[in-house]
Amino acid sequence: MSNTEYVDFILDVLSSFRNIKLRKMFGGYGFYKDGIFFALIIADILYFKVDDVNLADYKANGSQPFSYVNKNGKRVAMSYWKVPGDILENNDKLTQWVEKSIAAARRAKHK
Repeated sequence: MSNTEYVDFILDVLSSFRNIKLRKMFGGYGFYKDGIFFALIIADILYFKVDDVNLADYKANGSQPFSYVNKNGKRVAMSYWKVPGDILENNDKLTQWVEKSIAAARRAKHK
C-alpha cells in the first residue's frame, strides 16, 4: 500500500468523526479534530496521542511509541503510540481509542 493509499484508508476508517483535518508534516501526516493534533501517520503507521490516562491500553496491546533520532544522534520517543491493527478493524474500540486520544491531546494542550 502506498503512503497515499494508507492515508486514504485511515481517512475512510475515521470518516464517522466530524471535523477531522489532515495536514502534511514531519514527512508524514497529522490529524486534527477541532484544531487539536491527536494522530499522525509516519511510514504508513498510524499513531494516536497517549498520556497517563490511556497509556495502559497501548501497553496491553504490545504497542510502541513513535520515535526518531535527533540531530545529536539521540533516540527520542514521542507521546504518540502505534494503533494496533485489531483496533482499526473494530469500530467500537476505534471510537473509544480516538476519543481517548483527542482527550489526551486536549489535556496536553492545556498544561
